[in-house]
Amino acid sequence: MTGNLTVSAPVKRFNLSYLSGGIAALVLLGLGAMSCYTIDEGHVGIVKRFGEATTQVNPGLHFKIPFADTVEELEIRTRKNLETLKAATNEQMPVDAEVSVNWTVIRAEAFELYKNFGGLDQFEARILDPRLRSAAKEALAKYKAEQIIQSRGQVIAMIESELLETMAEFPVKLDSVQIENLVLPAKYLQSIETKQTEKNLAAAEMHRLDRQKLEAQREVNTAEAKRDAEKARADGKAYAIITEAEAQAQAIRMTGLAEAEAMTQKAKALANSDRLVDYVKAQQWNGQMPSTMMGADQSILWNMSAEK
Repeated sequence: MTGNLTVSAPVKRFNLSYLSGGIAALVLLGLGAMSCYTIDEGHVGIVKRFGEATTQVNPGLHFKIPFADTVEELEIRTRKNLETLKAATNEQMPVDAEVSVNWTVIRAEAFELYKNFGGLDQFEARILDPRLRSAAKEALAKYKAEQIIQSRGQVIAMIESELLETMAEFPVKLDSVQIENLVLPAKYLQSIETKQTEKNLAAAEMHRLDRQKLEAQREVNTAEAKRDAEKARADGKAYAIITEAEAQAQAIRMTGLAEAEAMTQKAKALANSDRLVDYVKAQQWNGQMPSTMMGADQSILWNMSAEK
């Protein structure tokens, strides 16, 4: 029994020393793990020491003092807030609207936003969402219901303008505003549908009348073109006849002039030459002797046939 007791005592001391060393190592590992932390991309880290925000860190691996420091991530990527609200148009018509805004925390000023508002959820609830609702209601109240439907882009632009003005002092960037949904009273929608149907019918009738006018004008153009073609043909024929007549008249005139000139020249020649006169007489003689002949005394008419 005594031998067993003396042998077992050193074994107990050996196990306790290793156990305490293992515990110390685990504690150190735990403290080391608690000293390291990472911040994801698209976020910044807000380091708080005993609850007080002290600094801002960027994405990556960082170290902190265990039990004294805590870290809270703050998203700096684009976020979307959607608000459902009840509003009234310019003519006091009630509307239900869903309006959204895309916005981003400015990285360099994220620390100030956290210190002043305690995080994104509180900033949205206390600052952004109420101002978005107010800007939407104010913009919708400046337009009639029909204008809101037809000029949706103008309404959105006015909401953006109102919201930018009220959010100018805060460290955020507003990207865009959208009217996600707009619900008008059923009776009004029915009246719009009826009105649009009447417009469509009127447009269809106008289109039909325009087609009739176009077809009538086409027929008029065809008739005018045919008339012009016939006139052109008639003018061509008339011009050809006139041209031919003028040519013939010119030819006749030239022929007459030529004949007159020939006769003039012939007369001159006959007047200047007795032989030529005799020659012409000979050419014109038919070979028969005259049957009558006047004597010196013109009161006597000789009958040549009787003498034969």
